[in-house]
Amino acid sequence: MLDYGEYITVADYPQDGNNPLAYEHLEGDWALYYKIARYFVHKVKFEDREDFLHDLMLEMAKVKAKYEVKGKPLTEAGLMRVASYQVTEYWHTLMRHRPTMLSLNSKADGDGADGDGEPSEIIDFLADGNAIDIVARLDAKRCLQGMPRRVVQIAYKRYSGQPLNAKEQECLRRYRQKELKNYQKTLF
Repeated sequence: MLDYGEYITVADYPQDGNNPLAYEHLEGDWALYYKIARYFVHKVKFEDREDFLHDLMLEMAKVKAKYEVKGKPLTEAGLMRVASYQVTEYWHTLMRHRPTMLSLNSKADGDGADGDGEPSEIIDFLADGNAIDIVARLDAKRCLQGMPRRVVQIAYKRYSGQPLNAKEQECLRRYRQKELKNYQKTLF
């Protein structure tokens, strides 16, 4: 079993091969997990590779344990599929949690707010609180035009506080399910 000690790859230590912490000294299933995992490690960001390698090997061990409980063998091809899923999950997680921090005092590119080429701060481009948000209004109008007329009528009824009857509730439920399926298809 993997220990908390720091393991190193064959390329990271001198060529004498006597380092007991090298991955080449793993035995049994762990050696197999490493053999497969090293083909997938290069597919993640460099700074995350060591953590990814360990997480991947642990995930392979978990999947193998699940298969053993069911009495099924887990082949090398199955382990490669696990690794492929883990790489995909790594990138999905990375893209989903990518924070975008932007200071309102940072300089904007382009001609600037004053028109003479001097860079301006982003805060200079913000509209005041009393301005009409034309873009949001046009987006809402386009969105409403793309919806079924009955759904818009039901939405207006809910907005005005009127209760919906059973037929309207069923129509709204079916529309929501349809939209959820379409949204899930676009994610993957």
